Amino acid sequence: MKVPFNKPYMTGKELFYIAEAHFNSMLAGDGPFTKKCHRWLEEETGAKKALLTHSCTAALEIAAMLADIQPGDEVIMPSYTFVSTANAFVLRGGVPVFVDIRPDTLNIDETLIEAAITPRTKAIVPVHYAGVACEMDTIMDIARRHNLLVIEDAAQGVFSTYKGKTLGAIGHMGAYSFHETKNVISGEGGALLINDERFVERAEIIREKGTNRSQFFRGQVDKYTWVDIGSSYLPGEVIAAFLWAQLEEAGNITKRRLSIWESYHHSLALLEEIGKLRRPVVMPDPSQHNAHMYYILVDSLVIRTHLINELQKLGINAVFHYVPLHSSPAGRNFGRANGKLSNTDQLSERLLRLPFWLGIEEELPYIIESLNKLLNC
Repeated sequence: MKVPFNKPYMTGKELFYIAEAHFNSMLAGDGPFTKKCHRWLEEETGAKKALLTHSCTAALEIAAMLADIQPGDEVIMPSYTFVSTANAFVLRGGVPVFVDIRPDTLNIDETLIEAAITPRTKAIVPVHYAGVACEMDTIMDIARRHNLLVIEDAAQGVFSTYKGKTLGAIGHMGAYSFHETKNVISGEGGALLINDERFVERAEIIREKGTNRSQFFRGQVDKYTWVDIGSSYLPGEVIAAFLWAQLEEAGNITKRRLSIWESYHHSLALLEEIGKLRRPVVMPDPSQHNAHMYYILVDSLVIRTHLINELQKLGINAVFHYVPLHSSPAGRNFGRANGKLSNTDQLSERLLRLPFWLGIEEELPYIIESLNKLLNC
């Protein structure tokens, strides 16, 4: 493949830090590199507590436990998202209630949330698609008036902001992903941000298999024991060491990604003007996206399928994204749609993600030229 969809980026310090973790005889979770990552995330986001997890899925599962989701409790979310957004709550017996997305940002349509609230509603889970912020002021206001929790799925939103506030640190809780396809990576990995102090102590316990082990190591108890439900959600220190090398360069990584995003955006403007595609819509200043991905919207599923196949022949790996959860077998079984999800159905069939990784700059002219030829024929 001439141009892969993704190529994991390394800063150059990852292997050195991994060797350092081994030299220090600390490869299990919550070692020195994990603590460095925790402090960094707390300082950069303003979260009350940051806890590394082995995936964003794990962070969402902890959040579902902290929200005390019980069988039959409803959780409002978009259908256009990854399965973990729903599955974390289904595992507790929760019922995902899917609402439609906005036609501009592809984020949850905040104007449809209130109509989906019932006496069983427990939480709202906004998903910041492509690192572009949802309308968090409106969502937080709805949550306050209805006494609901807000759990941000910011898997794609690391370092993005909404009106100057860091995504993931606005709701009561937020979840990050450091999967190899994200902006900063550790292969697999994630983090839970706790923004409401009520949940800090229990979050540590759930993450440590239901024990008060963290309190023991801080000298707050003389021994640790099983005190609550939980599981093994810690990443190993090797993962944290790799992530620390990425966080040290987070500013530069974001600048480079924004530059690539702007190159795509500028180069595809003419194709949008003549009606061949639609470019992404982002929130206006002072909100800032993180250039997580670059996608285009074409006119139909037929055109998208043709583009994917023809780009593949040219050595360019462009891909579609989510199959809406409400149309999946498990989504129909465990959740329900509130109203028509026409934007979700239509836009999901038209969206095409273009290759995006640090180092792709030299390949961009070839990708743009190929798109122009295929869409202008």
